[in-house]
Amino acid sequence: MKVVVKNDEYTIYQRRDGRYAVEGADKKPVNGDEKVAILVANELIAVALPAAPEEEAASEEPADTETKAAEAGDPEPAADEASGKPSEEPADASDDDAKAVDEE
Repeated sequence: MKVVVKNDEYTIYQRRDGRYAVEGADKKPVNGDEKVAILVANELIAVALPAAPEEEAASEEPADTETKAAEAGDPEPAADEASGKPSEEPADASDDDAKAVDEE
């Protein structure tokens, strides 16, 4: 490993594979957020912020369709579509199945 930066607080090494290792003054490795902060401060790496989550935009759209259905005076279909759960009894259930459900 090649020494890149050395000071009283830590030593930064560059490994043969191009990655960096940070060793504290106590000769113990520094990892995690602290390591990233040290490498960014020495301009050895660039940290990109994560992209805005797309889930927020996707979760807003179904809410709008439910509101529109409620305004149209037909709230039942919007509620059924939003739940995504199948009905408790299948459409082709026989009388035996209905009796078994009643016994439970």
